[in-house]
This record gives sequence, C-alpha cells and structure tokens, in this order.
Amino acid sequence: MMVVLAVIAILALMAIPSFRDQIVRDQINTALPLADIAKAPVAASWAIAQSFPADNAAAGLPAADKIVNNQISSVRVEHGAVHVTFGNRANSALSGRTLTIRPAVVTDAPIVPVAWVCGYAEGPGKMTVMGVDRTDIPAHFLPFACRARGAPGSK
Repeated sequence: MMVVLAVIAILALMAIPSFRDQIVRDQINTALPLADIAKAPVAASWAIAQSFPADNAAAGLPAADKIVNNQISSVRVEHGAVHVTFGNRANSALSGRTLTIRPAVVTDAPIVPVAWVCGYAEGPGKMTVMGVDRTDIPAHFLPFACRARGAPGSK
C-alpha cells in the first residue's frame, strides 16, 4: 500500500509543473482577444496612410492603463506594435510581463492586409514585421503560435 502511495505521489509531483504551464498558457489565450481592440485601428492606419500610429492616442484608443481585464493591466500601441502587459489577477509567472503582437506588411503592396505576429514567432514569408518586440514571457509559457521555431525554452 505504501509503495502504491509513493508511486502516486511521484507521478503527481511530475505533473504539477506541466499543469502550471498549462494554466499560464490558458490565461494568455483568454487575455489575448483584448488586444484585438488595438489591431483594427492599427491595420486601418496602414491601409489608409501606409504608416502606423505612434501611440494609443494616435490610434484613437483610450490610455493604455484603461484597456484592462482580469489578466491584463494595460494594452499599449507603440509604432504599430501592440504591447499587452499582464497584471491584475494574472498568474505570478505572468504578472508585470509583456507580450508583443506586431504587424507584418508587404511594404510595396499596401493593399495586402496586415498579418499579426505574436511574441517570438517569425513573420510570414515576404512580409516585413514592423515595430519592436518587447516580449519578455518565457517561451514555454507562450501559446505555440507565439513561439519561434527551435527557440530555447520552448517545449
């Protein structure tokens, strides 16, 4: 009986870290739709003027600390890039960390719609990724679409 309990305890201890990673990944996936608020005006700016708004005010958005939800403490636009800062009730592994979503464009064909590149991911072929990536979340916490191929720390 003691051996069975010991085996169960060892298996449980092995499962806890992956369970925590999944909780953090789920919080990121749940929070990301809030960034969609900033994507539309950024894409519209590119379609109209082939330039990106410098900040939230230029994009016609409220101040960064006014765009919040349970996991996100701010959504900031910086030259087209959308920086999502986690806070409020986010897991402690995320609190104060940033995930950047950057626009990718075909510079000589502005009619092509803006594509969005999340975190450490690479941009689509023949598109130029604009803005600075300020992502500081460890890659293993990010959804697979936000990781670079072969990045260290991505499981």
